[in-house]
Amino acid sequence: MSTPVQKDSQITALLIAPNRDLAQQFVATLPQTRAFQILADLKGYPPPQTLEVRARQLKPNVILLDLASDLEAATELIRFISGLKPTVQVVGLHTHNDSDAILQSLRAGATEFLAAPFELASQRDAIARLRRLCGPETPQESGAGHVIAFSSAKPGSGASTLATQTAFALRRLTGQRILLADFDLTGGTIGFYLKLSHNYSVVDALQHAEHLDPTLWSSLAVSHGGLDILPSPAAPYAEPIDGGRLRLLIDYARQLYDWVILDLPTVFSQISLTALAECEHAYLVTTSELPSLHLTRKAMGMISQIGFPRERFEVLVNRVERRDDIGATNLEKLFNCPVHASLPNDYFSLHRVVTLGQPLGPEGELGKSIEKLAAGMCSAVDEGKKPALALRDPKAVLLHA
Repeated sequence: MSTPVQKDSQITALLIAPNRDLAQQFVATLPQTRAFQILADLKGYPPPQTLEVRARQLKPNVILLDLASDLEAATELIRFISGLKPTVQVVGLHTHNDSDAILQSLRAGATEFLAAPFELASQRDAIARLRRLCGPETPQESGAGHVIAFSSAKPGSGASTLATQTAFALRRLTGQRILLADFDLTGGTIGFYLKLSHNYSVVDALQHAEHLDPTLWSSLAVSHGGLDILPSPAAPYAEPIDGGRLRLLIDYARQLYDWVILDLPTVFSQISLTALAECEHAYLVTTSELPSLHLTRKAMGMISQIGFPRERFEVLVNRVERRDDIGATNLEKLFNCPVHASLPNDYFSLHRVVTLGQPLGPEGELGKSIEKLAAGMCSAVDEGKKPALALRDPKAVLLHA
């Protein structure tokens, strides 16, 4: 989860401090120590789910946690953080050297304890120990593939169709290894539309995530039209999904494929939120119908509230009719984010390819639009575009968090 720390480099950190005076005192010492890079500053104790999402996004080396505001709530968070894999170190912050807070936080799993006024000498000792704990690890393989997700705010908006056809378009454009994974465990349709014959599903891959190897993988994935596909289960699967296994599965897939395309259920579901934290980029699919627009606006608000960087999400408006009078500018104001593309309604072309179980070619208007979408994804990768995950100026973090 965290990025290894090289000698004398800054330790990346997530700051959680309801006590704003305490936070300001600590941040004021950063120019002198030059040790911590604050990726984000949370002004309250977040729910564990939200904290896990932020940690997966930002990959901090440490979490700087206010113990003074609510020691009980803080120690519960420390216990939760201690269970994250890979490990994230916890540094407790307090207004003074409180022996009870020190003892409870260390018992819960904290690594270090710092007290105001955060004298530089005591910080340096703690920083040296943290550098050793967050030292270089085995780096992730440089050839890891790109993970792109398609989701929607309202079922039936066409996210599965766009995920599937974009995967085929990427295969045509690049000739690279593509995995299409259907994570809609209760209503996934990719296997049905492509007329796949399969004995296993993405649920089997999740259940064996700790033991995946090439031999097992070859029995789980179905090859079709140049893609490898992990279909959804034939019968709806409603059991809870372990987030750790989901991450292991995605991490394994990105080592085997150049592109991993995730077809997710609605963005409000737990499996989607967990998977989105692992993605390089995500598309939120809507239609121009009012219920879909309303839910998409709510979804974008939720995405910001949870802490996902907006720049990692783009809206696709699907099934646009020529007579639709809602312009892109109005939609961008509604969603408070850019609209990446509008895709035309092409019912007859889609009906034909679904009936035949074939990919949509680039000949028609919709096919050209999807080809353009895939080409844009390739161009962004070629240009080395990476989403900005955090504010880098600690003062700016405090001002805008």
